[in-house]
Amino acid sequence: MSDSLDWTVKDLEKWADKIEKKAKEFGLDFFEQIFEICSHKDMIGYEAYHGMPSYYPHWSFGKAFERTETLYKYRVFGLAYEMVINSKPCLAYLMKDNTLPMQLLTVAHVYGHNDFFKNNATFSHTRPELTLEQFKTRADRIRFYIEDPSIGPEKVENLLDAARALYLQRSRYLRIKQSSSEYDLLLFIRDHSSLLEDWEKDVLTIVDEEAKYFLPQLETKLMNEGWAVYWHYKILGTLDLSDGVHQGFITEHNRVVARPEKGVLINPYYVGFKIWQDIEKRWGIDRVFFSREIDRDVSFLRQYLTRELMEEMDIYQHEEERGKRIITKISDEENWKEVKEILIRDVGVNGIPIIKIVDANFMGQGILVLEHEHDGRDLFQEYTFKTLEHIQKLWRKPVHLTTIENGEFVIYKCRHNKVKRVVPQGSGQSDLMFD
Repeated sequence: MSDSLDWTVKDLEKWADKIEKKAKEFGLDFFEQIFEICSHKDMIGYEAYHGMPSYYPHWSFGKAFERTETLYKYRVFGLAYEMVINSKPCLAYLMKDNTLPMQLLTVAHVYGHNDFFKNNATFSHTRPELTLEQFKTRADRIRFYIEDPSIGPEKVENLLDAARALYLQRSRYLRIKQSSSEYDLLLFIRDHSSLLEDWEKDVLTIVDEEAKYFLPQLETKLMNEGWAVYWHYKILGTLDLSDGVHQGFITEHNRVVARPEKGVLINPYYVGFKIWQDIEKRWGIDRVFFSREIDRDVSFLRQYLTRELMEEMDIYQHEEERGKRIITKISDEENWKEVKEILIRDVGVNGIPIIKIVDANFMGQGILVLEHEHDGRDLFQEYTFKTLEHIQKLWRKPVHLTTIENGEFVIYKCRHNKVKRVVPQGSGQSDLMFD
């Protein structure tokens, strides 16, 4: 083929067929794949709305759109080369401004994501055949409430603000059936609050359903992106590319796996890619597919991130000091296990504090008592205040949160959207009551 980096739709269709055939030869198992070519403006919109063709309106999406558009306009950063939806058939968007090498890379990359969505156990509950329909149905329900004169946009937006801020405060390991809902905050409030109207309960249901869809992507971000890189690199390495297109592909691949920019701890594309390559080198391709099926980021890193890989990738422990990141530990013989545990502790949703529901009617006063499951990391006070304000906005009665700060037992109390911090003087229940 020509060394031209330009392309036509016919060119892309021809190469997409070759890439799909090669992906199947390698053993990838994926849903039917649909590609849509879009402008950079459309891609900004898809990014803001998580790629969904139908989504309910909310100010945060508009804000995300404007921010991305401004940063792209002033070349602060570029756009996603592609966006893939966990749906059946699998829907992916390609930006028409991409060169031919980048389009070939992204098409192969998409087939990696498609395979991962279909086969990784973390996604087993997501019902991809219903994804687009369910998002549209939820969007229609939200719009119905917005257009209802007895409800209106302000009430809906205020409720969405609080619910979306809390939607990851829920059971995280969805493939494990749990009899208790002590971590499912939105659903608990929906089921136990006597002050919510039916439409409000439905909005909480909608937001929780979204969380269940997006949570697996957060739990497997590093694996999933690394998997897609691993396969685009392997697939395109076997295609009959001209020298110019091959060189363009290598250049774009190197950008994808580049060392992280200042202030970013790791590049998940790079780390995931290197680990998948190492698994194949040490155990063979069968182990690669086995891990793709059963693991999520935490187990993936715990099993396969070795000291040698950490040293090769220059993974360090960083801390903030006067607005700058400083290296506090390197992955040497003495510290590598500690650095690895810190990385695992912060990956995916592990960086989000876990809040447990303890009591919904403390002392018969309707007080919702919550407990922060302390794991050695204290809460940020600003985060705590905002979180409690959102919870109290939904619960509409007093809310208490117990936690540990600097080794000391502390209670945060929220009432009428105001929070105060209390250090108990004794061990009696009176400390949990409002003054």
